[in-house]
Amino acid sequence: MNTTEQQMEIRTDIPTPRQSLYSKYIKRLLDIILSGTAILVLSPVLLIIAVLELVYHGRPIFYIDKRPGKDGKIFNMYKFRSMNNKCDEDGKLLHPSKRITKFGRILRRTSLDELAGLFNVFNGTMSIIGPRPLMVDYLPLYNQRHKYRHSVRPGLACWKIDGDSSLTSVSWTWNTQFESDIYYVENVSFWLDVRMVLLTVKIIFSKSEMRTNSGRIKFNGENLNDTRTRQQVMEEEAKAKAAAQQ
Repeated sequence: MNTTEQQMEIRTDIPTPRQSLYSKYIKRLLDIILSGTAILVLSPVLLIIAVLELVYHGRPIFYIDKRPGKDGKIFNMYKFRSMNNKCDEDGKLLHPSKRITKFGRILRRTSLDELAGLFNVFNGTMSIIGPRPLMVDYLPLYNQRHKYRHSVRPGLACWKIDGDSSLTSVSWTWNTQFESDIYYVENVSFWLDVRMVLLTVKIIFSKSEMRTNSGRIKFNGENLNDTRTRQQVMEEEAKAKAAAQQ
């Protein structure tokens, strides 16, 4: 297993979510005001993206996926699609790395695909800032500490507050992500949200590979500090299988 030189400690202590006037009431009010205003102001941009989606990816224009939200409640998450529907000879969708288009990469690199998430923020299933909603399949794999990432609404972004703006699969492991989520849960505040928004803007303009990388290794409950990509794992498994057959 390839890992960073200094692995982040895998913690198991139970976090204490911060409860304040801001986290209980003001944050949600700001989400409604800001997302509603953004939808109105950006409506021409949303319309242009929708038209280009039809041209490059066809219907539907949104990628809709079931994700766990606050307290693990499942909701429909919206994103603009970054991939086409190309299939193999058996009618199965090709690997994401082969379906992502140039237009899709632009959407990811600029985070324009996330604009559809404004509707999630407005309807209350998400927040502007909060732990990213991950796959439903991951729910039973979290340890007791990491389950607390669902004690707040999921968000469009949540980074290490001292994070590297040139994030890679090596610097942004599952352990790094989950600990960043827990840090947010324990320290949520207006100023932390402001700092997260500013860091998000910085990361967008830094062209971080994590916004375009569709080959990130899946979480299996044990690979918290694993830095391999999905392709590397597949290649290693293929070599091991070939060696076993010799």
